[in-house]
Amino acid sequence: MPSDDEPQWLDDEEMAAWIPLMATFVVLPARFDAHMQEIAGLTQFEYLILASLSESENHTKRISELAGQWHGSLSRLSHLVKRLEQRGWVRREPDPQDGRYTNAVLTDAGWAKIVATAPDQVAMVRRLVLDHLSRAQLRQSRAISERLLTQNISDPNMLPHLRTAGRGRPRHE
Repeated sequence: MPSDDEPQWLDDEEMAAWIPLMATFVVLPARFDAHMQEIAGLTQFEYLILASLSESENHTKRISELAGQWHGSLSRLSHLVKRLEQRGWVRREPDPQDGRYTNAVLTDAGWAKIVATAPDQVAMVRRLVLDHLSRAQLRQSRAISERLLTQNISDPNMLPHLRTAGRGRPRHE
């Protein structure tokens, strides 16, 4: 019997589930980033931010809301939005409802970038993930992912938003 000081080591079944899951966490993000860099000169995270803006009302969101939505620090999102702004895809402006906040606004060039990139992105999602899973497996994957996220995201109220974010269909106002 293990002592209180000894870790609760993984048994064979747990290890058999954990190793492929961990490998998925490493392999898929690297594949998505490499693909996005190749086709669009973006990281996957940059694409997700542009996609989030494209799906938002008036193509606008508070930077702090983007940080919460994608579980990034405000500092990280501020730097990322600054890079996107330097490329002409986003502009920053004070929130008209509360000037203490800064909004990220998708520009026309950013809209054109997301519209041009989205078809390749959704094709990659299908090629790397969806085409390899049955509908039953997709439902299982969703249930597992939602359970893990519910237990590990700092704001459980973000889960409903994560269910609809990044659908791959930019929303034109």
